[in-house]
Amino acid sequence: MLHNEFMELPFYLMFYLIVFFYGICIGSFLNVVIFRLPKNESLIKRSSHCMTCGTKIRARDNIPVLSWMLLKGKCRSCGEPISKRYPIVESLNCIIYLITVTVLDFSLQSILYCFFFSALLCIAFIDWDTMEMDLRLLLFIAVLAVPDLVLSVLALTVPELFQNLPHFVTDQSLSLSSHLIGLLCIALPFFLIGEISIPIIEKKFGERFRAIELGDTVLMACGGLLIGWKAVLVSAFFGIIIAGVCGMILKKRGGESKFAFGPYLAMGLFLGTLYGNQLFDWYIAWVTYDPYTMLA
Repeated sequence: MLHNEFMELPFYLMFYLIVFFYGICIGSFLNVVIFRLPKNESLIKRSSHCMTCGTKIRARDNIPVLSWMLLKGKCRSCGEPISKRYPIVESLNCIIYLITVTVLDFSLQSILYCFFFSALLCIAFIDWDTMEMDLRLLLFIAVLAVPDLVLSVLALTVPELFQNLPHFVTDQSLSLSSHLIGLLCIALPFFLIGEISIPIIEKKFGERFRAIELGDTVLMACGGLLIGWKAVLVSAFFGIIIAGVCGMILKKRGGESKFAFGPYLAMGLFLGTLYGNQLFDWYIAWVTYDPYTMLA
């Protein structure tokens, strides 16, 4: 739809303005999720409040990004600093939504992926803070895969019905096998590596923990179920590379070998979801390319 050459500029401006609005408002809610979920606090019962003095934040002071800037990053009541993380999360979520609909166009799948990326954003920050992943967020990702799984089953069992559905629903729909292979192709190796690493790490460092934690394994299982095997393979590649580079930097600065893997897997899943299928197909075409067949 967005790539239709007949669409005019006012449509694009209005469309991206709506995406911007939803992205930044949902980003504001993500701050609540990131702060309250690890503490098992309700996400809806208590209104937003200052973390220092507990004062309820007024509506005019609760406008995403803008209020933080107008207040110069300080609470109106007590004057204590408000973390820069709040506008960062709001802005990141907004930018992610704009990128997603631009790259993938506007469809049911791109909407699901926007929610997926919001969940990844929460997972990344929570894992960075606590070194743990919240099972509820991981289950949310798995639930996001349900609509596409249903469509995949329809395409397999009732193709005529599937073909009669609007393109908004069926665009870029993956096969059922792609979802199911995606569930296991990274999660299973991650699980085995984690199991094998326990005695090795215990013998070397005297501590009993996994090289790849179960939370990371479940994240890749749920992510793979949603985006399919090609995209999750590329996601794992990106995530491991980014984690390796950042891990070396962190170790050089602080001397700590153990770090949260989730934020880097989240980055990999974001890139893999948007570009994974194309990159995988390009790579296979490149490694199987035979110049002699072109000359025959």
